[in-house]
Amino acid sequence: MTKLLIVDDDRMNCDLLQDLFSRQGYDVILATSGEEGLDLFRTSNPKVTLLDLRMPGMDGLTLLKEIRAIDPHAAVIILGGGATDVHENQARALRATDFIRKGLSLDILVEAVNRNSKLPSPSIATQSPCLDGEMGQQSRETVLVVDDEPLVCDLLVKFLNLRGYYALGVRNGQDALRLVDEIRPDAILVDMIMPGMAGIDVLRTLREKEYPGGIIIMTGSHNEELLGEAWGLGPHELLVKPVDLDRLLMVIQLVLVCREC
Repeated sequence: MTKLLIVDDDRMNCDLLQDLFSRQGYDVILATSGEEGLDLFRTSNPKVTLLDLRMPGMDGLTLLKEIRAIDPHAAVIILGGGATDVHENQARALRATDFIRKGLSLDILVEAVNRNSKLPSPSIATQSPCLDGEMGQQSRETVLVVDDEPLVCDLLVKFLNLRGYYALGVRNGQDALRLVDEIRPDAILVDMIMPGMAGIDVLRTLREKEYPGGIIIMTGSHNEELLGEAWGLGPHELLVKPVDLDRLLMVIQLVLVCREC
């Protein structure tokens, strides 16, 4: 049976999830604190781990950091009750496999667990080289999405995560630049026209900072002067909204390949 570790300080939630996933055929292991969850992760080697974001003592993000130090490839799903975009971005930066807001349909949670339980364990050949005796982080590219339209931002983040990238979303230029300094994403997908700091100003600042990653501009504008100014700042690609998702994937792949070259 596939082992599933559930870490939640609410005993009722633990019992309900245990009943749900036991019926799905999982061998469910429960912990009601981050410290207990860390001990069980070490001794039980679960295929998938569910972590509550908010717990007293060792919270979900702290526990995720500890798990990543043990196993950079472990499938870890964060359950974010009352979570903000900042919490989700922090979890994504720590390579959370999925981030699910509490209150969503249980079908979404079950699908996420089932999907991750079927993923093959990474082979030694696909792991990053060891540094200072520790295993390197899994080499999956991080993509930062910057768009002030919440629906567009959320849909692009979910789409890219489902396609194997670690995608994070922010809705203004200032937050984007702060995250770039913190996590150094491999590529940035930024809307050109936003209130406050526009995407073209984000691009200009990134060029001043000599940001080495890929930059893709999205725009619904057909203003030739504005488009010419954007191209003059040297983005890797400019996509017209509504963005064709197949083309977006191809562009991201090309940008990442060119970045490596």
